[in-house]
Amino acid sequence: MKEVRIGMVGYKFMGKAHSHAYRDLPMFFPDQPRPVMKMICGRNKENVEKAAEQFGWEESSTDWQELIDNPEIDVIDINAPSNAHKEIALAAAAAGKHIFCEKPLALTLEDSREILQAAEEAGVKHMIGFNYRFAPAVLLAKKLIDEGRLGDIYHFRAGFLQDWLVDKDFPLTWRLQKEIAGSGSHGDLGAHLIDMAHFLVGDISEVIGMSETFVKERYVPENMTGLSGSASRDSPKEKVTVDDATLFMARFESGVLGSFEATRYAAGHRCTNTFEINGSKGSVKFDFERMNELQVYFQDDAEDVQGFRRVLATDPAHAYADAWWPPGHTIGYEHTFIHEVVELMQAFKEDRQPTSNFTDGVKCQQVLEAVDMSIAERRWIKPDDL
Repeated sequence: MKEVRIGMVGYKFMGKAHSHAYRDLPMFFPDQPRPVMKMICGRNKENVEKAAEQFGWEESSTDWQELIDNPEIDVIDINAPSNAHKEIALAAAAAGKHIFCEKPLALTLEDSREILQAAEEAGVKHMIGFNYRFAPAVLLAKKLIDEGRLGDIYHFRAGFLQDWLVDKDFPLTWRLQKEIAGSGSHGDLGAHLIDMAHFLVGDISEVIGMSETFVKERYVPENMTGLSGSASRDSPKEKVTVDDATLFMARFESGVLGSFEATRYAAGHRCTNTFEINGSKGSVKFDFERMNELQVYFQDDAEDVQGFRRVLATDPAHAYADAWWPPGHTIGYEHTFIHEVVELMQAFKEDRQPTSNFTDGVKCQQVLEAVDMSIAERRWIKPDDL
């Protein structure tokens, strides 16, 4: 397959990120099948037409069913709000279209399982958008763990800290409405931490958590674009129906102990997505705000030079790095999406399922809902029991 023809539903934050990835991939990864940007879809005709022209799509539509029915489209890319994922994904699978869906796969575990089953029965390729897996420094951490260079793993601790809701007058975006978003910081930010944990150290066996909604009501917005918007103090207020912060502890099937924190109320933290892993032979630390770096410590270093070292994951020895710039010339957030699409194109080339896929999405949703249940029932919950 030399070309993979894409139809995309969504054109805002993630739509721009995915479009950029499709456009840049052929320049830097010419040996992969070439994504062809056939049609982009959104509800607002004027805005989606502008997006099509700006991002480089051949056509635009306000009806996602047109993408499903179009015989010239191979893959349906879903990055619309979370409550739209299920209907579009099921229709795509029924039509035999391959699917690339942003997380969460769906609002509930039951719906996520239904989507996975539909994709498997249709025999289509399916990928879920956990882009942080694809940072070269993260893949270095994975390599060190898989090769046993950190020894037996004891601890996984992770946090995703943001501060864009600290302002109590920030309007009621759709991300604060459970019926649209599914959950707040837990599902939006915590999902990335859970997937990272699964990817790096294995499956989670039980969890216990707590959460809080600090600001219970917010003004209805007069206008809203992504995470930017405004509301008048004369506007009505409506209830915030998701969490602002969720913390949980976990045990892994391997015996590793884990701790997780997701919040939108950590003043001074724009996008502090971090993990630390401790093993018998060493440790690693990662912070996405310095995404090209991995902090590495080895227990067997000579005592007089022991300590964390900064490894800049830009040399050709690191995943994807040889496609980019000379060593030391760093890459950014958008490159994680390019690498994600490289994995999707490579899956077509090798006729296999990409990773991460809908199975990973279901596993993540299991943990998310197990944490929610543990909070409600104030006890440890096993995700596999759900």
